Amino acid sequence: MSDIEKAARDAVEAADNTELVKQIAALLAAQQLLGGQQPATCQHHQAPPQFDAKKWLVIGGVVVSVGLAAALFAVAIAIGATCATACLLILRSMWRDFQKGR
Repeated sequence: MSDIEKAARDAVEAADNTELVKQIAALLAAQQLLGGQQPATCQHHQAPPQFDAKKWLVIGGVVVSVGLAAALFAVAIAIGATCATACLLILRSMWRDFQKGR
């Protein structure tokens, strides 16, 4: 083998290696574009809000008020149902007496 043939073979090998390196670089660039990017994260830290007693007192007062109103409404419904039941029982008794002719 002469030096010219050896140099020609080395040149062809180097050209093949150059193409391979170009293809690998293109694949790596495509991977970075498609999925390799990570979203930027925010580095700002906010201090936790201070405890506000007034806010919690207002929330507690509203909850208690609504609870009392609901309880009174339930008692009113119960009293109304009791009165309606008593009225119907009395009217039924009177209707039976009327049907018997008393």
